[in-house]
Amino acid sequence: MKNIKELDFLKGLYKIRFFENRARELYREGLMVGALHPYIGEEAIAIGSCAALEKDDYILSTHRGHGHCIAKGADIKYMIAELMGRETGYCKGRGGSMHIFDRKIGILGANGIVGGGLTIAVGAAISAVYRKSKQVTLCFFGDGAVNLGVFHEALNLAGLWKLPVIFICENNKIAATTLCSESISITNISDRAYAYGIYGSSIDGNNVEDVYNEVKERVVAARNGQGASLIECKTFRQGPHCMVISDSRKDSKEELSEWEEVDPILKYEKNLLLKKVIDERKILELKEEVKSLIEEAVEFAKKSNFPDIKTLKDFVYSD
Repeated sequence: MKNIKELDFLKGLYKIRFFENRARELYREGLMVGALHPYIGEEAIAIGSCAALEKDDYILSTHRGHGHCIAKGADIKYMIAELMGRETGYCKGRGGSMHIFDRKIGILGANGIVGGGLTIAVGAAISAVYRKSKQVTLCFFGDGAVNLGVFHEALNLAGLWKLPVIFICENNKIAATTLCSESISITNISDRAYAYGIYGSSIDGNNVEDVYNEVKERVVAARNGQGASLIECKTFRQGPHCMVISDSRKDSKEELSEWEEVDPILKYEKNLLLKKVIDERKILELKEEVKSLIEEAVEFAKKSNFPDIKTLKDFVYSD
């Protein structure tokens, strides 16, 4: 792997982390509209996965989707503006945190419904097959979605028709406030892939290079007509499910300490320092560069107008 790719990964990790930290500050200041579900601790999954895609490949996101959008190439200015309900946002201030959409770069939308993107992803994959476009679809979802009927329906159809779709389960060990051990009867969620005749694997979701290598391999397979995959990325959500409710995580102090040691950013920084790909000075430079980018986006949003009340019924489609 070339150094430029490694530095791109690190910069991408910083973008998501600093974006989420700034979004939390904006929420506490009362400048955000709607709910906020931070992606802190899971950054390596988004960056590693989306790096394996082409610009016209598709992604389906979730209620915790800022990281996916940033990794796919979304403009941070329009994202912040959307979170703040401004008309310069991706959805003209009407969608908020959970509904960022940009068809030009393959972002087919986030979804406030748990597992809501699964069947949409299957539809996108069917479209790619029909059009013979060779596009691949990535569908992100959490461990809380794997016990829903829609999960099994989507995997069954994807397996039956050998669709070019990769289901990426971000297993952060806890769905809202319910631990996986209390709701899932198996250790590896990826084992469910074999019931539907598709490839399945469980990997370290806190290692950006591991995620990239695994997803890249499955993207190539999907593009070559070898069908769907289920990749379980084991990770850890650092913080509450949502900013509007308190967290009641039940992990022991030992478990929490163990997960804190594998923070994807600290882990990757250490790796690059050991390999002498980067030094402390360059790390500080990258961090300052990204922080400036985030602040420029915040200023852009603050200077943007709220939607005019006269446009209330615009973009609302009905018969």
